[in-house]
Amino acid sequence: MNGRIAVIGGGYAGFAAAVTLAAAGREVTVFEAARTLGGRARRVEACGTAVDNGAHILLGAYRQTLALLRQVHGPGAESELLDRRRLRLEQPGVFCLRTPALPAPWHLAAGMLTMRGVSWRDRLRTVGFVRRLRRDGFDCAPGQTVAALLGDQPVATIALLWEPLCIAALNTPIATASARVFLNVLRLSLAGNARDSDLLLPRVDLSTLFPDAAAAFVVDRGGDIRVGATARDIAADPASVAVTAGYTEERYAAAVIAVAPHQLARLFAPASATGAVARALAHIAAFSYEPITTVYLQYPRALGLSQPMLKLDGSPGQWVFDRGGLGGPAGLASVVISTETAQARIAHAPLARAVDAQLRRNWSHLRAPVWTQVIAERRATYACTAGLQRPDAGSLGPNLYLAGDYTDADLSATLEAAVRSGVAAARAVLAARA
Repeated sequence: MNGRIAVIGGGYAGFAAAVTLAAAGREVTVFEAARTLGGRARRVEACGTAVDNGAHILLGAYRQTLALLRQVHGPGAESELLDRRRLRLEQPGVFCLRTPALPAPWHLAAGMLTMRGVSWRDRLRTVGFVRRLRRDGFDCAPGQTVAALLGDQPVATIALLWEPLCIAALNTPIATASARVFLNVLRLSLAGNARDSDLLLPRVDLSTLFPDAAAAFVVDRGGDIRVGATARDIAADPASVAVTAGYTEERYAAAVIAVAPHQLARLFAPASATGAVARALAHIAAFSYEPITTVYLQYPRALGLSQPMLKLDGSPGQWVFDRGGLGGPAGLASVVISTETAQARIAHAPLARAVDAQLRRNWSHLRAPVWTQVIAERRATYACTAGLQRPDAGSLGPNLYLAGDYTDADLSATLEAAVRSGVAAARAVLAARA
């Protein structure tokens, strides 16, 4: 055993921890079971084209993620990797909220007062609702649902604005979603400066965006990246941590556990699941999960959409991304279905045909797609339900630390939550070994 630190999981949380540790001069070994880095936000191949296993966008308020991108890519990372746009939510011919170039909070007030598809009376009620949220510090009772929070909001603004925002941010239906976490997202993006609410759309695949460059950063500082290496047993004692991968056991000074929540239990023998480990496993046992289904359609010509991200009517797709407009192949559409829906619970081929028909209802000029690919992540995120108890990022006991988007009590399963948790875990390691 030496002073090397193990990181179990090569996703955004794991590499946020690994980069933080490596930057502090610690040697790191990262174990990733898959062959591609990124975890639940990674690159996959569809018909010879690099795409993602699901759509993720960033907000201007994601300061920790943006700081790490600059750290591993260099100071010009944001402009090269991300398409930054002022907040605009649009369903063609139905609804549009567009924030103008004004300082906060006037940009949001102006955007809501000029919403298309919503009556003037409902716009005023929506502005009043947001003013009330600001006055109350964007806070509410821990067990309140988003549906209860929106109880006095107009039906139109719930359907066209708040419900789509909730599903996009929490990946959980409003009937069960945590109002407190939803308000945290609103405070993060709407209560600061106007740029915090900007949408940042990746121009590259999600592995290229951070994990691949983070891996190079770690290796350059003496680290080791092991892909296709499944850690299957973790045993910690006051002096070290034993990590078993394959048929080999190695000892490390400490370990950061950054796997998906449903994978945590397999790392610990039942006898070792005591104290903080047992409490974390008990919390996770109560989790439920939400899927994300992404349908890729390669059309023979450019899509010609007015924006690279547009809202759909939910029959069956909820959002469409023009990947050609974001640096990908011209004509490549990415249609996302978040949460569990009956329309998505069909075989992949008919689902792709239904999404194609949906797009052609909106854009009649589209011809038949050259190819389609459906990617369904059944446990894409944990369900961010009201009152959900989650384990904390940081120490699980001597030399053992936990990271993952599900450990950030303030946010839902986002890239920002993942990297914040990884940085928090790494800082706990550094503090303990100062």
